[in-house]
Amino acid sequence: MSSYTETITVHISLSAYGDALIFGSMHSHSYVPGVYLKHRLFAWHAESFYGTELATQTVQDVELIVLPSELVIPFFAQRKLLEHVEWIWADDAAQLIRLAPMLEACIADRQYVPSFSAFQTGKLSWTWDKAALSSEEQAVLNLNDGNSGTGFSDGLEAAFSAAVFNQYYAAEATASDLRREFPLLFTKDRSAAAGLDEQTWLVATGWKADTAPFRPLLQLLEPNNDEPGWQLKLVLQDKLDPAVLVHVRLANDGGVSGSWPSRWSAHIQERSAGWLDRLRAALPAERLTGGSLDLLGSPLPDQAAWQFLTADSPRLLESGWQVLLPAWWETASRRKPRLRAKVRSGVGETGSSGTSLFGLDSLVDFDWRIAIGDTDLTEAEFAELVARNERLVNFRGKWIPLDPALLAQIRKAMARVGNTAGLSFQDVLQLHLLGGSEDPEGGSPEQQQENEERVQLEVELNEHLLRLISQLGQQTEWPSLAIPSGLQAELRTYQRDGFAWLAFLRRFGLGACLADDMGLGKTVQFIAYLLHLKESNPDAAAEVPSLLICPTSVLGNWQKELSRFAPSLRVMLHYGGRRLSGEAFKEQAEHADILLTSYATATLDQDMLKAFTWSTVCLDEAQNIKNAQTKQSSAVRSFPARHRIALTGTPIENRLSELWSIYDFINPGFLGSPRSFNEQFVQAIEKERNEQRTADLQRLVKPFMLRRKKKDPAIQLDLPDKNEMKTYIHLTAEQGALYDQTVNQLMERMQKLEGIERKGAILAALTQLKQLCDHPALLSKEPLPESAPPGEEQPDTDSMISRSAKLERLLAMVKELREEGERCLIFTQYIGMGQMLQQVLRQELQEPVLYLNGSTSKTARDRMIEQFQSQTLRAEEQPSVFILSIKAGGVGLNLTAANHVFHFDRWWNPAVENQATDRAYRMGQTRDVQVHKFISLGTLEERIDEMLENKQQLSDNVITSSEGWITELSTDALKDLFTLRRDWAG
Repeated sequence: MSSYTETITVHISLSAYGDALIFGSMHSHSYVPGVYLKHRLFAWHAESFYGTELATQTVQDVELIVLPSELVIPFFAQRKLLEHVEWIWADDAAQLIRLAPMLEACIADRQYVPSFSAFQTGKLSWTWDKAALSSEEQAVLNLNDGNSGTGFSDGLEAAFSAAVFNQYYAAEATASDLRREFPLLFTKDRSAAAGLDEQTWLVATGWKADTAPFRPLLQLLEPNNDEPGWQLKLVLQDKLDPAVLVHVRLANDGGVSGSWPSRWSAHIQERSAGWLDRLRAALPAERLTGGSLDLLGSPLPDQAAWQFLTADSPRLLESGWQVLLPAWWETASRRKPRLRAKVRSGVGETGSSGTSLFGLDSLVDFDWRIAIGDTDLTEAEFAELVARNERLVNFRGKWIPLDPALLAQIRKAMARVGNTAGLSFQDVLQLHLLGGSEDPEGGSPEQQQENEERVQLEVELNEHLLRLISQLGQQTEWPSLAIPSGLQAELRTYQRDGFAWLAFLRRFGLGACLADDMGLGKTVQFIAYLLHLKESNPDAAAEVPSLLICPTSVLGNWQKELSRFAPSLRVMLHYGGRRLSGEAFKEQAEHADILLTSYATATLDQDMLKAFTWSTVCLDEAQNIKNAQTKQSSAVRSFPARHRIALTGTPIENRLSELWSIYDFINPGFLGSPRSFNEQFVQAIEKERNEQRTADLQRLVKPFMLRRKKKDPAIQLDLPDKNEMKTYIHLTAEQGALYDQTVNQLMERMQKLEGIERKGAILAALTQLKQLCDHPALLSKEPLPESAPPGEEQPDTDSMISRSAKLERLLAMVKELREEGERCLIFTQYIGMGQMLQQVLRQELQEPVLYLNGSTSKTARDRMIEQFQSQTLRAEEQPSVFILSIKAGGVGLNLTAANHVFHFDRWWNPAVENQATDRAYRMGQTRDVQVHKFISLGTLEERIDEMLENKQQLSDNVITSSEGWITELSTDALKDLFTLRRDWAG
């Protein structure tokens, strides 16, 4: 009895691509459904996931299973089949069953070769290596003797080739590995196979070993005493001794003559038959026009030798020939010509006056040098060689290739620069910083090609410029300067370095970006610089004032700091509705050392301000011109100056274009046009993360930017544990008007009230004035606009910010410290101000902002502290700004995660303020704490701060945590304390 439960006849047809189209039939001659056949035929075939991944298609009502070509040979060679089914193999299926094991063995033993016939049609495929098979195997695989048609034979070869490719990928090899190992298999020039039979071609590609004792080469010989012209010769190189070269002659009929070892003769007779056809396919016809005995016998003219070196030899290499070129050619062809501008001696020598010698647009005298390989030519020598109109020139005993395209580029570059126009110092500096090279990997393929072919322009500096550029790049080489005698401050070491650096760059007309962290004293460094200018050259400083442009919110701070640190400097404030214009402005400006104005005022008065050539134009908070297209940015760039300085703690906030804007102010044109900067750097760095472009930009930027951070070890050693700074701020026009109105109303009432009513009126007015200094909305009791749910449009905070200079300044400083990843505490006495700060900062920073006051429950209070101190929350959940009322948050809290403390409004008892500061400055704090005390200029805040500072009229016991002492002042004293001082008011 048969053990089979069913019988299936399998029919197979191989497609031209090697896929097997399979269908089955039963004894009843009915066709088996495709899914039914898949489940049985491929039940043990893991590679197709047991048949489930195989596609089916229907042809004339017959369902065919499609087995991909790479699986055909392995599947039918191994035949892991269900044993309870009787499998009958019909026609081509039987043939495939018979051949597949042998073909799989060929693949396993790597007995396969690239198909010569496929190569000739422009394809790469594989076939079994007939030479490696036994006679029995060859007989079996001789498909033409079988019953199968040409279609089956072609399909089987395609399936075999697919299985070979699959083996490469399974072994983690790829086509790129084949391309590196056998480049001739991938050449596009199929004429390389002309004149070759299959075995010779396999040897030429490197797939088969060459058993001949020699290898044929083409050798190019340069002219010498015996042969005055270039010679191209066919030579045979001994494989055992490559130094042995045998010159042979190639006749017109393909015959070869010459004198060689007798043991070579049989191999020469066998191999030489295709040499002539191969040369005719690879070389231009005029290269094979010698005598009848030697087709290569004619001398080559200069142009033909150049053609052979640059075009013919690469094509010969692609077609499988080996080529011997003169030893100097490889180095000479790899080294592109370089154009060098040699700066003449004396350029850059420092004058006795120490005044500016350059400026980036100053011209530098130089002489041309053209370097080709190891040979340096003067401009005259280069012109002489070019005039000879030769491609290969023997100069000073060396052969020099003169590529016409590169010669044209050299001449074009020389003409573009020209000795009449000259190189600017900016050109010299950029070429030196970038090493005179371009990044061949940057930009589009067309730009890459252009960069690869571009002639390099280099600069050979003289000793003076070498010294200058070395000083620009090395802080240790900066010249040291004495601290100006008029400076009323102790400079820390890094601050002394900073002001000396500014003065050093000024000597050479080079702009500077002082980009120290907030709190490191950029202001005092610039003030020291101004004093240095005045004291080192008093006459010039008196004639030409400097101009400082800053946000309105810090104008008062600059006034106070200048009067505090440099009382000898004559300061002119150009701001507000009563500011001077015309001749009055000019007369007063000429008697000032420094003129202060705001960005908004500078924009309004652009025409008047650009009529001066300022000694220095300095931008404080220079990120205000980060958008180069604004009127404000355009205005400040238009002001002529002998020196330009930018002060900023955040030179880049979001995009590289912001850096361009600042640099185009300090050193106009240094980073090119906005378009060229975008193409050269922005695209490559921001989108492609190109490391070479990033390094290039860093090299260009570094000499003109001084950036020190608080975490730098050298800085930390220099800073005190707690650094207190007062930030002076103007009132806005609205604040000033309301302040005056409140004081006038109080003074009127003081004439009528006495006793407890008088005290009550004073305390009420005191609260109103303090609130006004914070924000006018506190006085008018305006409700805050309601915040919208996340994702919806939020209320406009710009109007809230613009009404308070304190709020504007706080926002700028908090943004800067958040850029550095630092956290802060903000203390205020008023709940309304705390709520406004929370809403504004939360919306502007787009991050959580905490607010704790007296009404906060203990549970909420503890949760806020834990959140703020946390180091494990996700970035979007981590609060970094904590607003506190000074009473609720001034004691009992440990908030060491913060290293900045802001006192938005003042508490008259220093001990109370210090207690609040100590929420951050306490045990567990590992960083220096920066304390910022905000003071409104011209108001009672400033007057009381002066009293606290000077202690002229009051003892420590008088000014207490109570403000009752103010109610005891006389009406005149009260008026003096409260009245807005116009000299500081905005």
